[in-house]
Amino acid sequence: MAKRGLPPLDWLRVFEAAGRLGGFSSAAREFGLTQAAVSQRIANLEAWLGRPLFVREARGVSLTMDGEAYLPLVQEGIGSLQRSTEDLFGTAPRELRIAGMTSHIHALLLPRLGAFLQAHPDLRVLTEALSQRLDFDDQTTWLQIRFERGGWPGRTARRICREILAPMAAPGVGWGAPLIELRGSRPGWQVWAQEIGMELDWHAGLSVDSMEHALTAARLGQGVVLGSLALAREALADGRLVRLDLPELQTEDSYWLTWPDGRLAARRMRALVEALLDELVRGQE
Repeated sequence: MAKRGLPPLDWLRVFEAAGRLGGFSSAAREFGLTQAAVSQRIANLEAWLGRPLFVREARGVSLTMDGEAYLPLVQEGIGSLQRSTEDLFGTAPRELRIAGMTSHIHALLLPRLGAFLQAHPDLRVLTEALSQRLDFDDQTTWLQIRFERGGWPGRTARRICREILAPMAAPGVGWGAPLIELRGSRPGWQVWAQEIGMELDWHAGLSVDSMEHALTAARLGQGVVLGSLALAREALADGRLVRLDLPELQTEDSYWLTWPDGRLAARRMRALVEALLDELVRGQE
């Protein structure tokens, strides 16, 4: 039977997570609960309201019309309460979790963390390394470094730097050495050659599926790579890689710092993430 007034906040928070993430199991991971515990809290909320909020099917769950109408109201209410509590009573955040591809954390984040942590000595930064882009779909860490053209639904994205590719190799390895092929979404050697108007009669002695592997192969003297300036910055700075005297290629991709829309409403957390973004951008200047 439906009850008047507000249901327990715990039930609302679990409902919000399940609705936002699209399933009970994802909400369970976010709160460190079992799926059964999440299911029970939502069943309690539905009994309280007297309306079903989810349709249970063999393939998972989906919001009912009432659930779809209720979710943004719950999100607005929880967000407002969180912001007001943080602004009135909160202290500076003590912990910041950041998820990203292993190579992006290594090349974009870690070189700038020293200066960032020096400016925030009471902060603890935790990284979550992902092995492939599909892992972002199941990742509950809300602050993420992502790559591509941006425009992820439900997420705010701020550019760290654009992706620029340039021919590079180990010292002593010049043009004419085997070209290292990188499979994937980035433009490759053929696109580069077309852009600069060069006839490319090439042989790929090695073909890899990650920029990290391509740069490693180049550092080991195995050929010339059309490498990411952002990810190769450290190796170029210390001489393990050198740029060849050939044109670079501007791409439509970028590296981004991203977070769920509305997640930075609290003033202190917003200032902290903005400071991190400034540091990451400064590292690419």
